[in-house]
Formats: sequence, C-alpha cells, structure tokens
Amino acid sequence: MKAAILPIVSALAFVVAGMPVRAQENAADHRTASFIEMPAAPGQADAFAEFLADAAPLVKQSEPGTALWFALKAQDTPQDRLAIFDVFVDASARDAHFAGAVAAALKDNADNLVAGGWDRGVVANIRNADVLSTKDATDLYSAKNATFIMIEAAPGQSDQLAALLRAAGPIVAKTEPGTLFWAGLQIDKTTFAIFDIFADEAGRAAHFDGQVAGLLMEKSGDLVRGGWTDGVVANVRNYDILAIK
Repeated sequence: MKAAILPIVSALAFVVAGMPVRAQENAADHRTASFIEMPAAPGQADAFAEFLADAAPLVKQSEPGTALWFALKAQDTPQDRLAIFDVFVDASARDAHFAGAVAAALKDNADNLVAGGWDRGVVANIRNADVLSTKDATDLYSAKNATFIMIEAAPGQSDQLAALLRAAGPIVAKTEPGTLFWAGLQIDKTTFAIFDIFADEAGRAAHFDGQVAGLLMEKSGDLVRGGWTDGVVANVRNYDILAIK
C-alpha cells in the first residue's frame, strides 16, 4: 500500500507542506454540513429508526437547500445510536433546515424517542461543519453503509490537515468507484471529520485500503492528535443507512 501512495504523497507534498488552504478551492467551498448522533431512549431504538426513515420524503418535499440527507443507525456497539448527516448548499439552507418541518417533528417527539430529550439528546450533539472537499454522489440510492470519523488536528497542524482533506476529494473520485460519496469536513479550528457511503462492505474495505487512507496514515503522525491508531482508527464510527434524501 505504501508504494501505491508514494506518487500521491509526492504530488501533494507542496499542499501539505504549507500551501494556503484557500488555494484548494472547489465546488464544495460554500457548502455546509451537519452531523448529529443521538442516543435512543430506552426501548425506543426501533421506533426512532422508523421515525427517521419516514422523515426522508418530507426533507425532499420541503427543503430544496438540503442537498443530501442521510438517516443512520449505528452498526457498532452500542447499537441504540441513531444519526443524521446532511449537506446544504450554503449556511442559509442549513438554518432553514433547523427551522423546518423535520426538525420541528423531531423536537415534538424527542422526549419519547431520544435519551436526554431535545436539548441534551439532540441540540447538544449537533456538529456543524464547512465542507472542504467532496466526491460527488454516484449511485446514491444503492448505498447501504456509511462511516463517520472525527479527527483532531495535532497542535499547529490545522491548516495542513485541512489542505490534505481539500486535496483528497478528487483522489477519491478518481480511484474509489466503490465509495459512492465522500466529504472532508472542518467542524472548528482544530476538529475535522470524514463522512462517506458505500454500497456494501467490500466498498468500505477498498476505501480503507485506498490511496486517501494511505495518505492519511502516512501523514497522521504529524497532522493528527493521537496519530493513526488513536487519532483516526479509534474514532471510526460505522452505520447502516436507513434513508436518503
């Protein structure tokens, strides 16, 4: 795998070494995203999953600025965690989403469905982000699996990690047909994330053996707090996809 990523490392060396992050602008630059992982109330995991699956048509009908919306259920233990990941055309569309019908319905039902209710179970878990780079969605409705990874930049390495994630989207697009969508995200100054979807476990396995994963492994000792094992692998969260807008 190391031999396979060396040409990519060389091609991107000038980016990671300190090229200004804004030089990697692409169509994702004005998009925003949100990720919310919510614990189901005791005994309500199935009901909560059904609620989120049923919300997808309402998002499609009422939120033109929500470009992508995923309802997710954790594969990893504990499995009573549900999540929403969405991408918006801009910050105004994200504001409209949180003021929209789906958010209102979730607020109305949160005391029954979500451990901690609306404030502690939903609002406290919202992670808003800027989209740094994407592989645009392909074969979207064949996707069954998703992965979310939160990554903390090592001290002084935020700009370099952002540059790496900006450069990664085109690589995924060119080299990973089994990755149906990929997004590199920046949550705050030091916190980043990756979200991607796959048709099956083979696609997910290929992604983690691919060039971008290899590049991140190569650079994580310098760029990521905790390095590859504790800073990346330990933060991988896998999900089943319940519904897509």
